[in-house]
Amino acid sequence: MPACPASPRAREALEVHIEELIDLVVLRKVGHNEQVEVTKTVIITWHNGKSRIVGYYRALNTYNIPDRYSRPRIHETLTQLSQAKFITAMDALKGFNQNFLTEKSKKLLRIIVHCGIYEYSRIPFGIKNAPSNYQRMMNTIFSEELSR
Repeated sequence: MPACPASPRAREALEVHIEELIDLVVLRKVGHNEQVEVTKTVIITWHNGKSRIVGYYRALNTYNIPDRYSRPRIHETLTQLSQAKFITAMDALKGFNQNFLTEKSKKLLRIIVHCGIYEYSRIPFGIKNAPSNYQRMMNTIFSEELSR
């Protein structure tokens, strides 16, 4: 399967992003001689001009059993905040990438780009159950604070 076409500027941004994920031990390069299943990627550009890669996992997501973990409702969260004495904000950089993958999942979530084939060691963006998984992790970490 060939990688998705990308402009020279997009390729450069992609290479920078891949190097960043390798440095963070979120991604590793896979040898070409390994038998692999791969997914194409889509380059997403944010309003601030920064780019990131997202695996095109549509086919894989159709086989995922939906994780029905409840996510907080905005109205309930705002009601709780209205009673708070202090409010703190956090930026959870690359939040989905904080959860590890099983060995089986790693093989299913490999991506192909113009500069090679890569394997995630953490949950990437584009997976159907990533938001529920992330919410479960946050609820576990902040369970004491959330129960106040």
